[in-house]
Amino acid sequence: MPIVDPVALTQSLVTFNSVNPPGDEEACARFLKTVLDELGFQTVLHRFGARRFNLVATLAGRRGDAANGDANAPLGFTGHLDTVPLGNADWTQDPHGGRIVDGRLYGRGTSDMKAGIASFIAACAPMMDALRDGSGLQLILTGGEETGCDGAKALRAEQPALLKQLGALIVGEPTENRVVIGHKGALWLKAVARGVTAHGAMPQEGVNAIYGAARAITRIQTFEMGEPHPRMGAPTLNVGTVAGGLNINSVPDHAEFSIDMRTVPGIDHACLTTRLHHHIGDVALSPIIDLPSVYSDPEQSWVARMTALAEDLVGPSGPVRTVQYFTDAAVLQPACGYPPTIIVGPGESTMAHKTDEYCRVDRLHQAVSLYGAILADWVQQ
Repeated sequence: MPIVDPVALTQSLVTFNSVNPPGDEEACARFLKTVLDELGFQTVLHRFGARRFNLVATLAGRRGDAANGDANAPLGFTGHLDTVPLGNADWTQDPHGGRIVDGRLYGRGTSDMKAGIASFIAACAPMMDALRDGSGLQLILTGGEETGCDGAKALRAEQPALLKQLGALIVGEPTENRVVIGHKGALWLKAVARGVTAHGAMPQEGVNAIYGAARAITRIQTFEMGEPHPRMGAPTLNVGTVAGGLNINSVPDHAEFSIDMRTVPGIDHACLTTRLHHHIGDVALSPIIDLPSVYSDPEQSWVARMTALAEDLVGPSGPVRTVQYFTDAAVLQPACGYPPTIIVGPGESTMAHKTDEYCRVDRLHQAVSLYGAILADWVQQ
């Protein structure tokens, strides 16, 4: 049986600078293609921009296809290859060195989420024959996740035939190896107010777009997004940026602001945008990011078993968890037939996007055991 060292593989992945923006997953994707080819996967690189790549690796199974938690359909795993920028603060460790200090593997992307990818591949390695005899497996490794699931969107739009109808989907984002059953949706909008320019000494001859934006921002604070979800809580809204005007002595004819809404199941984004437009008045709204929420019923048989497996290995995790951030599952779950979906990975959720990001080495090994148990459960059904 082939052996893949999850720690060494994580260290190798961290050496690839895949910071996004600007985004450059090519070298990392090509490296992983070689690793997965050697294990016996059939791999396809999908280019969606200059040096921007997704990697889809498929292991065909001998059982027929089905879906929705049925082990006759392939199990899916997804993770992203891009990372966020390093930030302005100085790192005490080389962000692309993959150095281990006191049981912590340091580097940008260790927790978010190259350790998750490495752990899953390591778990697959000794089980290739069993997976091949069963329903098979698909790994969807994406670029551009950090800036709005750009790679997953391009894959769905340009190569939809590559994406299998999956029986279940695992997202390897950082959760300290505890199962998460969903995340909020993200609807980011640009709001533009327009006016008429004039000399700043004669404002009565113009229409001040900044005033229009200010009125809209004031109104937005009383906007009701919708009812809270029993597990995700209430939807949220935040105005994140405001800009307007070119010079102090002119009446501005253009002002804009950005709106970040995080939604819960049951909220339709098109309807939400229409209601918001009516509420705040004469501003133009256009989407920046539009990603639905993801939620799996914790009582669904596969989800419940995976939660139990994780608790057996990691310990009790308390109430069923959801998270605020979005993942590629927002794009891939509908593209793959709405399989039950969990988010679970070895990374430290508190270290994502931070200076001196790290993943604990013991959690890497723990994740290999957990992913191995998940794979064994799948092939034994």
